[in-house]
Amino acid sequence: MRRMGWKGFLFLLPALALIAVFSLWPVLQSLTYTFFDYRLNNQQKSGLYLSERFNADLFNETAFYVGMFLEEDLPSMTDGADVEEAKRLLADLQRIRGQYSEEKGVIRISKEQKEEIEQFYKAAKPKLEEWNRKYALKNGENLPLLLDDIKDSVIPSNFVGLDNYKKAFTDPRVGTAVWNTVLFTAVSVFFEFLFGLALALIMNKAFIGQGPVRTVSLIPWAIPTAVAALMWGYLYDGSFGVVAKIFEQVGLIQSSTDLLQSPGWAMAATIIADVWKTTPYMALLLLAGLQNISPSLYEAASIDGANKWQSFVRVTLPLLKPSILVALLFRTLDAFRVFDLIYVLTGGGPGGSTETLSVYAYKAMFGQTNFGYGSVVVMIMFACVAAIAVIFVKILGTNLMEKN
Repeated sequence: MRRMGWKGFLFLLPALALIAVFSLWPVLQSLTYTFFDYRLNNQQKSGLYLSERFNADLFNETAFYVGMFLEEDLPSMTDGADVEEAKRLLADLQRIRGQYSEEKGVIRISKEQKEEIEQFYKAAKPKLEEWNRKYALKNGENLPLLLDDIKDSVIPSNFVGLDNYKKAFTDPRVGTAVWNTVLFTAVSVFFEFLFGLALALIMNKAFIGQGPVRTVSLIPWAIPTAVAALMWGYLYDGSFGVVAKIFEQVGLIQSSTDLLQSPGWAMAATIIADVWKTTPYMALLLLAGLQNISPSLYEAASIDGANKWQSFVRVTLPLLKPSILVALLFRTLDAFRVFDLIYVLTGGGPGGSTETLSVYAYKAMFGQTNFGYGSVVVMIMFACVAAIAVIFVKILGTNLMEKN
């Protein structure tokens, strides 16, 4: 077999570029976030800082108001020493502010500049507290808070190394999310495979109305997941849900409101909805494999005396093994990353009983704006997905690259 030359690689460059931009770069970016305490709701942690930084915008704005409020409070001071001390602080503040009047955004500062700002804060903080006790200052409540913002304008490094991983491995919520994800994936994929295989065998037979049956069977899979979740939410509703009422009448649950409000039944409800929606997808993949099995093989098995079950076990399943691998692999990876169905249907509740890794990562990253810790949860899910792919390809022993 001839090796591909450099001209052949040129044809691969567009595909490699797309993979790098849309697949590798997000993974590398998420991996980078895991080493930082990256929080968008905290001005000191809203970036990735390996060393100390200085928020010039915050300092300039805060210094302006501190100076203005302190000048307004000067007439309230009756002690001449306090007035002189206040004027000295104002002068120091104006001098420091002049160094950064032209600066914008987050910048680097030297050790000496940092110490100068910290010394001003240490000198001004006790004085403001003392003057608030001695005088009825007009801005006595606001000045200490503004002074704290001056201190916060010096941004420490938020590089935490492996601390986020240590926290995740000891976080019971992560353990619960992993268990919920594995449980949801294993149970849903198992039933989807059983029902999908049965549906594929039915659709593979020649009968009147075969085309419409195949079309109708794909409708659940064609419905958007969020829409399907809303639909099942109405069916599970404790007040007027048909499914919840049926479960109550047959004695599966004591009350129709228990379906989505009890931990065990909430997980079962999400699995039922997922099996209903994605079984046609599993059937479609398996049907493609069944179509490639030659009818002559079944005729030969019948001549040798094999019954229907023996033909299924000795002919259908071995030849369907590559299609089964593909179907199980795709569905397992998809189920392990489930988000929209659970987020819309239960939101991860009740009490986190249906909270999967993807739902927890979303809550950490977008609910708490903690992108550092949320990225760790994402990387744990990425590692699990990669392990699942390796297990399916290696353990089952099917070489997808073989044509024969």
